[in-house]
Amino acid sequence: MKPAMETAAEENTEQSQERKGCFECCIKCLGGVPYASLVATILCFSGVALFCGCGHVALAGTVAILEQHFSTNTSDHALLSEVIQLMQYVIYGIASFFFLYGIILLAEGFYTTSAVKELHGEFKTTACGRCISGMFVFLTYVLGVAWLGVFGFSAVPVFMFYNIWSTCEVIKAPQTNGTTGVEQICVDIRQYGIIPWNALPGKICGSALENICNTNEFYMSYHLFIVACAGAGATVIALIHFLMILSSNWAYLKDASKMQAYQDIKAKEEQELQDIQSRSKEQLNSYT
Repeated sequence: MKPAMETAAEENTEQSQERKGCFECCIKCLGGVPYASLVATILCFSGVALFCGCGHVALAGTVAILEQHFSTNTSDHALLSEVIQLMQYVIYGIASFFFLYGIILLAEGFYTTSAVKELHGEFKTTACGRCISGMFVFLTYVLGVAWLGVFGFSAVPVFMFYNIWSTCEVIKAPQTNGTTGVEQICVDIRQYGIIPWNALPGKICGSALENICNTNEFYMSYHLFIVACAGAGATVIALIHFLMILSSNWAYLKDASKMQAYQDIKAKEEQELQDIQSRSKEQLNSYT
């Protein structure tokens, strides 16, 4: 009876040790996750997805509004249509590039976190790794400046649609509704420079302008441009977040490399001292 109890106790001890080992392994793995890079990656993916998806649909709706109401002649807005089509292709490229770039930055975050925390035993930083981290800092800075321009550019259609919407609200206001001055309230889309001055009709007034604001294309395009602008702003914030993370990681790697070089020199000197001591002992033993 006693050996059986001892065997059961030993099995329970082994199971508890296995559970403890699995728990420690999980804690170690969770400690190697770059949470800051993970948050920045999710924010970057969300911002780029909003900008690209909403911007693509909003551009298509803008072309439909121009063709139906502001420029009935196709040749008048042919250049604008080509530019919008080119921008839609650029959106495809932006989405693909930032999907890959976000994954690469996340992988780089895992690399630097493991290097700094030394989670893999003899894992050491190299000059190549530090050079790659510095390159990502520079590239992320350039992309952040570029996305600031994209954010500013995406606010332009929001401003245009807001002016049209506010003009429609003036027409719908009780103090102007039913008066003779309603038909004199107009929006001339040619003043924004997106279509030439000889485009016809180019200017919409009164009830016709109110009907445009009530269309589904206008409502969707206006709100999608707002969401696209917000997505561009979120991408800028994500890139700034990435830039801070990469800069701190690069500084940590630089300090870790200096500490690593110091430890190597110290270990070499200690080994040389031990060799000298062992040789001196051998010489003393030979004399005696």
